[in-house]
Amino acid sequence: MQPNIFKEIDALQEEINSYRPLSSDFLRQIKEYYKIGLTFSSNALEGNTLTESETKIVLEEGITIGGKPLKDHLEAIGHAEAYDFLYTLTNNKTVQEKDIQQLHQLFYFRVDEKHAGKYRSSKAIITGSKYPLPKPGELPSLMKALIPRIDQFRKENHPVKAAALAHKEFVFIHPFIDGNGRTARLLMSLILLQEGFPIAIIPPITRSEYIDSLEQAHINDQNFIQFIARMVRETQKDYLRLFLK
Repeated sequence: MQPNIFKEIDALQEEINSYRPLSSDFLRQIKEYYKIGLTFSSNALEGNTLTESETKIVLEEGITIGGKPLKDHLEAIGHAEAYDFLYTLTNNKTVQEKDIQQLHQLFYFRVDEKHAGKYRSSKAIITGSKYPLPKPGELPSLMKALIPRIDQFRKENHPVKAAALAHKEFVFIHPFIDGNGRTARLLMSLILLQEGFPIAIIPPITRSEYIDSLEQAHINDQNFIQFIARMVRETQKDYLRLFLK
């Protein structure tokens, strides 16, 4: 672990906090700015072909993009709705199982209503991973056990590390038939927001490093935690640039 990265993050957060309280109009603008950024980046990590500007057009103008798959549009709209739901939970100091299911339901119901928000009933594998996923019958108990684990992560670690650990543990459970990565990133961003930090944007260009560090995290999660910390730090810097525009 890069020894000073959490100190850097805390210093940047102090600088962000020095601008608070923010006007309601500026808060709304920041929320909308990151809605597009997170929706684009999180979907692109999973192969969605919409660009950031196309994502903005779909979400803000309701216009479809010629030549792009319908599924890509539905994923953008669903992710944006899940992002809006995220903000209704920011005043809480814990995450509940039903919150995670609702995030997935909102993101996924236009794509596959039957499985949205419901744990998978079939076996699943992650392409390129050598680690097996839990069996369907194990999922309800694993998800129930995850909630107190997240609370423990938050008690024992820096908020950014706690958010990264929650992301990792959720992905290793892989409870849904699809959309687990996006739900993990929404869960991570929810924890960050609840702790007073900006969300974490993971640019698609970092996909290989992201996936490799997550795979390594089965044995040693330090690279993954460091990767997430760097993504938070870069989002904080971007957040500060918004104040100077």
